Amino acid sequence: MRFRFFSVVAVVLCSIRLSYAQNIDIDILKAVNPADPHTAIWRGASNSAYPVSAAVPAGLLIYGLIKHDKPTQIKAYEMIGGIVISAAFTQGLKITTDRQRPADKYPGEVFPYKIEHGKSFPSGHTSIAFATATSLALEYKKWYVVVPAYMWATSVGYSRMYLGEHYPSDVLGGAIIGTGSAILSHWLTKKIFK
Repeated sequence: MRFRFFSVVAVVLCSIRLSYAQNIDIDILKAVNPADPHTAIWRGASNSAYPVSAAVPAGLLIYGLIKHDKPTQIKAYEMIGGIVISAAFTQGLKITTDRQRPADKYPGEVFPYKIEHGKSFPSGHTSIAFATATSLALEYKKWYVVVPAYMWATSVGYSRMYLGEHYPSDVLGGAIIGTGSAILSHWLTKKIFK
């Protein structure tokens, strides 16, 4: 009897907490997302996620192959691994959470720059941007690499909210997944290529 009571109380409290969290999520998004989100800067930041995340490891790999530089090739493999792990986790979570995009759930309140009806959680753009930035930070520990890499990744995440495509929690989830994936790939690479 006690177990049932505590189970019901736990479910009610979780529902209230999730509802409150959802309200904060949409309130922040509404504050960030303008009625006309057609700013070229934020579209450019958002659109840069996939090309930059492909070009950086490809460039490192090509350089490493041309110069016969094995450490650079390994860094490229590590970065590719982080991006692949990030993409796999992101897609898996999109399928399992099945969260609607903000504009689908709140039409007339959220103004996307283009209509996308895919899954919302987590943000794939943010995930691969942070996987790329973290991989760079782990391998090239210079401030002039780390700071611009994370500024770029953060601008990608912010742009996804500004453009009305994702909730703040989607962006935060993507940043955590991307960072964690890069760290996991770094650890695996160190184990494989001793």
